[in-house]
Amino acid sequence: MNQHLRHDHVSSTPVPFIDIGAQRRRLGSKIDEAVTRVLTHCQFVNGPEVTQLEADLAAYTGATHVISCANGTDALVMVLMAKGVGPGDAVFCPSFTFCATASPAARTGATPVFVDVDAATFNMTAASLRQGIATAKRLGLTPKAVVPVDLFGQSADHDAIADVAAAEGLIVIDDAAQSLGATYRGRRLGTFGHATTTSFFPAKPLGCYGDGGAIFTNDAELADTLRSIRVHGQGSDKYDNVRLGLTGRLDTIQAAILIEKLKIFDDEIAARNATAERYKRGLGNVVTVPGIASGNSSVWAQYTIRLPKGCDRDAFAAALKAQGVPTAIYYARSLHQQAAYRGFPVADGGLPVCEALSADVISLPMHAYLDTEAQDRVIAAVHEAVG
Repeated sequence: MNQHLRHDHVSSTPVPFIDIGAQRRRLGSKIDEAVTRVLTHCQFVNGPEVTQLEADLAAYTGATHVISCANGTDALVMVLMAKGVGPGDAVFCPSFTFCATASPAARTGATPVFVDVDAATFNMTAASLRQGIATAKRLGLTPKAVVPVDLFGQSADHDAIADVAAAEGLIVIDDAAQSLGATYRGRRLGTFGHATTTSFFPAKPLGCYGDGGAIFTNDAELADTLRSIRVHGQGSDKYDNVRLGLTGRLDTIQAAILIEKLKIFDDEIAARNATAERYKRGLGNVVTVPGIASGNSSVWAQYTIRLPKGCDRDAFAAALKAQGVPTAIYYARSLHQQAAYRGFPVADGGLPVCEALSADVISLPMHAYLDTEAQDRVIAAVHEAVG
């Protein structure tokens, strides 16, 4: 049986890890027409599509203000700048995340302080955040902000984080780069904390055809400051610079593309959830499948499993690759284990969960266009590799 499966898999076309092409084919002329409209009016910077996208995203998330920007990293930098975060301040981040969560804090002169995550949801725990705050105070830092990440498509525990933040007077910046469209206790992400940031990198569940990002907030004063920072810190006009800023705008063409993609986003989220459910049924007895906290929904930016003890991850990945099934590792090293970030503090008690996850996680193909036949190939390959 295994020999038969192996022969079929090797002779088949590789399964796409993320299939942007399938989505492109679905949208077809709508994308071409959207881009052509921009090419016709030639307002490539701050054109009408940017304003339209911001309004559409506000309606989608329930946020009062949406400030589009150049990418998800700039989104975090802009909020930290707007809030005056800088040298001597501690910004609390999970260590099991992409470097773009922590680098904005370091770039403002603040100190990222790394905290641990939950083994089931992969997201920041309130308990480790409290330990991180104690660590920061012991080091003479001022606890200033927390960046809970909604990792792999699922929301962090925002109520628990908010309770700790309120007690300590922390700014809460929700990093929803992988999770726009997900819900926490019935509310779509975009209105938690002082601000929410996201990324429209092409591989994201809602991605453009280049770099892009956005900031969501219900704070009108913060929104005004962010719009100034986005354009060199301008005041009444572009030659009136009232603060330091960035060139942080979203290109009009990318906004036009996102307007069309947002129209099919909920349908794609439903398809991703159906795919995740099939994985859970097919793999739950051989690997540790990701858990969704009660009251949460996910957009499944990645489908990340944990391998059983004794299963060599490199050999597992090689076995799947031989069957035409690609994998990826997010993240083989947590941030505190990486050269650029080793000098920053970690919460008292260490980060044992982050380190354990980095040692045994691996992600499988996940997108809205993964048909059941291709997914059955993935599931069969996992069983064979683990077995």
